Amino acid sequence: MNLTLNKTLANNYKSPAQRARVLTEDWVDNEIFCPNCGKLNIDKYPNNQPVADFYCSNCNEDFELKSKRDGIGNKIVDGAYHTMLERLTSSNNPNFFLLNYNLTNFEIINFLVIPKHFFIPEIIEKRRPLSSTARRAGWIGCDIILKSIPQTGKIFFVKNQQVEQKEKVLDDWKKTLFLREEKEMSVKGWLLNVMRCVDNLGKKEFTLNEVYRFENELSKLHPENKHIKDKIRQQLQFLRDKGYLDFVSRGYYRLT
Repeated sequence: MNLTLNKTLANNYKSPAQRARVLTEDWVDNEIFCPNCGKLNIDKYPNNQPVADFYCSNCNEDFELKSKRDGIGNKIVDGAYHTMLERLTSSNNPNFFLLNYNLTNFEIINFLVIPKHFFIPEIIEKRRPLSSTARRAGWIGCDIILKSIPQTGKIFFVKNQQVEQKEKVLDDWKKTLFLREEKEMSVKGWLLNVMRCVDNLGKKEFTLNEVYRFENELSKLHPENKHIKDKIRQQLQFLRDKGYLDFVSRGYYRLT
């Protein structure tokens, strides 16, 4: 995989934003395979497509590209807040490509995909309305909060300028496809919250009691539930049944 942007394409544009868009879209168009089916070179939609930037002609997955300079950070600036919330439950909600680049040397630093089944209202943060003097006064945008997404929802093609094996990308994608089976956002939210709690333990093997330490945090996220520990056990059992976890022994689990 070539990690260098084709800087000659930028010569026809004066705006830094336009240059960045043209360079990054060209790189994705030429270098990236579909993480769902493995097809080489995904296809670019015509400009100004309302929902997505790229698609796979083999499996029909859609992808929206977001690019950032210098570092990935904790947030991705996205479009209209209410439109984003509506998209979460729609059939054409795209997966997200996130590209991190350096325009000083025209190199890719990080490139990852966030599968659409990791998007729930909880990770969408409403921004302040634009001021009355703005051209689009009152318009409300949103940010995608990356830290609220479990690590398994951030699948790297390129990490710190190191290219991941294609087989690993495809395996990582398949690992969480079971989340697409769950259409109810509140139920999916519970699963993702528990997955993130397991992430925060920072180890491959863990105990049920260690996950119980997040009881207060989960209680704040789900105040309607008065049986948090029971719910934690239920979610761990579900993740075990889906092959996301292995049951080692009573009260002990291992990430697969």
